[in-house]
Amino acid sequence: MARLRAPDGCPWDAEQDFADIARYTIEEAYEVADAINKNDMTHLREELGDLLFQTVFHSRIAEEGGAFNLDDVANDLVRKMVRRHPHVWGDGHERTAEQQVLEWEEVKAQERAAKKNKKGSESKSLLDDVALALPALMRAEKLQKRAARVGFDWPNLDGVVDKIVEEAQELKDASESQNADAIEDEMGDLLFAVTNLARKLGVDPEVALRRTNDKFTRRFKSVEQGAINSNKNLSDMSLEEMDALWNAAKREERK
Repeated sequence: MARLRAPDGCPWDAEQDFADIARYTIEEAYEVADAINKNDMTHLREELGDLLFQTVFHSRIAEEGGAFNLDDVANDLVRKMVRRHPHVWGDGHERTAEQQVLEWEEVKAQERAAKKNKKGSESKSLLDDVALALPALMRAEKLQKRAARVGFDWPNLDGVVDKIVEEAQELKDASESQNADAIEDEMGDLLFAVTNLARKLGVDPEVALRRTNDKFTRRFKSVEQGAINSNKNLSDMSLEEMDALWNAAKREERK
């Protein structure tokens, strides 16, 4: 990385800064997730290397500016892992995976409080460090989890389901008004409520939606192939004809 950033190195690499490569870092993380989803170990190995390269890239830029280097990143990570696992390194007692999750969140909360005190920040919100750059569904889930830790949560699923019904009706009302801003606002409320239901059910909404995207893609490709087999164009088929091919694809998957 130092060689690439050198004056006689790669002009493109040399002119990049944190903001320039941030989007590539996000893309690489998603490509790692995609390789895992496909259980493609060759691809996963390659994508983990690409993600590691992003860490090296950011660290090198920071080192050039005198902020920190790659060793600092690794050492900070080691200290954090030790601090958050007192049952492994320290006098903490043995615990189940569920207990560890709770302990992990408690330690993280202590770390956030310490950071705020160090910076002299007046803000005490639990939501302050939920990253704005997270995908919207993921950020919604994290915001809800934070709020739930202090009791700001529905006591059971019934309240969440009722809220979804309420938000769906408000979206329908907004659509009838043809107010674009109101429609977008109510659509966001509905998605937030559905994300909350996923959280209550222990479902990762990002994973669930990605799975549905994959399912839709498979079935639609079957519809396309069915049209080809019938010597027809999709655009010339009726909705009923396409729906029949869709249902056939569903039946085939269930087998």
